[in-house]
Amino acid sequence: MTVNIALFDDLDAVAADAAGALDRANQPCPFARLAWFRLLAEHCPPEGRLAVLRGREGARQAWLFLAFAGSKASAYAAWYSLRFDAIGDRESDAMTSIAKDLRGRGIAEVELAPVADPAPLRAAFRKAGWRVFVTEKTGNWRIATEGMDFASYWAGRPAQLRNTAKRRGKSAGLDIEIHDRFDARAWADYEAVYKASWKPEEGSFPFLRALAQAEGEAGTLRLGIARKDGRPVAVQLWLVENGTAWIHKLAYAEHAKAMSPGTLLGMEMFRHVLDKDRVGAIDYGTGDDGYKKDWMAERRPLWRVSAYNPRTYRGLAGAARAAASALVARVGSR
Repeated sequence: MTVNIALFDDLDAVAADAAGALDRANQPCPFARLAWFRLLAEHCPPEGRLAVLRGREGARQAWLFLAFAGSKASAYAAWYSLRFDAIGDRESDAMTSIAKDLRGRGIAEVELAPVADPAPLRAAFRKAGWRVFVTEKTGNWRIATEGMDFASYWAGRPAQLRNTAKRRGKSAGLDIEIHDRFDARAWADYEAVYKASWKPEEGSFPFLRALAQAEGEAGTLRLGIARKDGRPVAVQLWLVENGTAWIHKLAYAEHAKAMSPGTLLGMEMFRHVLDKDRVGAIDYGTGDDGYKKDWMAERRPLWRVSAYNPRTYRGLAGAARAAASALVARVGSR
């Protein structure tokens, strides 16, 4: 069966063509929805111009959201993208046809990250004639919690973490609230804590606010605020959906560091999603920050898939560099 390929540079056109296939009801992963890419496009688009390729083979469909910058195509992703991948039938001929179409457009290099399972992308691009290299980009810490309540979860945490929470909990005197709907006052506190934290310039507040508003309407928002004497000192932004709690952003005010407000708020967030939401997994997003292993149970790699078009000079040069780097890494690991 012939695969029909379409290229879109407008998300409204993608929506019309997809006919709901990229909406919340049909895409369980929050980073695979058209609404997610709309937020990125509006508030923190990657460098380059939007290019969405869709392959359709009968009832099977695949999409790849990219940013074109010259002869390079990159994942349409940003700081907040905890995952990136092709969407839909990734192992179908539709995905391979998308990779072939990119070669025909003169794209020399494709870089996709952070990918949890790189095998289908690697196979599709290789079948389409690309030279493909998969390298680890970062880590993802998570814990399976099916059937687990907070008490059993907490009993499995390191003694140092539990002792810190117990000691600080007695003296800190924090008031903690967790919102599952957007609240303007709570959001103002969220931004205030970030501005008083160690990472005040991080990311895009307009993006996060729009995300919190949309997820609040859907009931998936979990926005935690810890206050001391009415003043916010720690905040955490989580999303809970389809049995998974995604930990997006957290911060605490530097002046309150001694009372461990992040630890105390984190404990209550875990209690909420385990005892009330009954989630089957908790995901700490991206990054190997040292504190994450205390709260989680398993580290999984997130990958970068780099594909080079051997029919272009830039692609050949890029593939040669990638091959040399891979060789050095193998020798160094012996």
